[in-house]
Amino acid sequence: MLTTPPSKINLGLHVVARRPDGYHDLETIFYPIPLCDTLEVKPVPHESVPYRLQVVGAPVEGDPSQNLVVKVYESLRIEFNLPPIDIYLCKHIPTGAGLGGGSSDAASMMLMLNQEFRLGLNSDEMRRRLAAFGADCPFFVDASPSYATGIGDQLTPCNVSLRGWILVLIKPPVHVSTRDAYAGITPQHPADDLRRIVSLSPSEWRSRLRNDFEETVFKQYPSIAAIKATLYDMGAVYASMSGSGSAVYALFKRRQENLNKIFQDCFIFQSKLYE
Repeated sequence: MLTTPPSKINLGLHVVARRPDGYHDLETIFYPIPLCDTLEVKPVPHESVPYRLQVVGAPVEGDPSQNLVVKVYESLRIEFNLPPIDIYLCKHIPTGAGLGGGSSDAASMMLMLNQEFRLGLNSDEMRRRLAAFGADCPFFVDASPSYATGIGDQLTPCNVSLRGWILVLIKPPVHVSTRDAYAGITPQHPADDLRRIVSLSPSEWRSRLRNDFEETVFKQYPSIAAIKATLYDMGAVYASMSGSGSAVYALFKRRQENLNKIFQDCFIFQSKLYE
């Protein structure tokens, strides 16, 4: 079993209310992008331990037993009497970037286990189970453009396409604390409808489509604000931070040269979206 979990960017992000449970209600559009990890699972029925995990590629901090692919497997192992498995995860999606890489890995793990071992879980059931591992995990069951509300787990299909645009994604060597990003936010409902804005051409988004986290994060990390400004100076039609950062993406009409010289010490991804 082999799959390539994709990442996502946020087209707009509004923090609209603080909930009684301490979380926040959001409004955003999740859009999948072709920056992917690689996840492979092999059953090893005669192994003496439930799983073995090998992670290569981009560094992943934390206890490997807390990796979401492991937690998804463990959540299903006893219930469905799953055999021991070898898990190979090659990380291309940078962590702590607002790109949903860990959440995508979790969803892909559940999708693969469901298919390989014929668990009989439908998409709604998988989304319900995945919500326990992260608010944006359910999105990656289908990974199609979605209008997300609630804590990011209430999904409605959204008719938006970036087909043909050049996406440039910059991830600086900066970790943004989600808790700190929320600390400076005053929740409020936006004046304009997010779905109406993204129905316009991206060339009209600059003054209309915003990420509420930018104001707080840019004050704490001016280098992230500088990346966004530089992308606009290079001719981007739209640029934004994704999620609570620290990655910044931009849409261009044509490919950009010498990105490594301009954004030194950064992770850089450039792709034409869905050729």
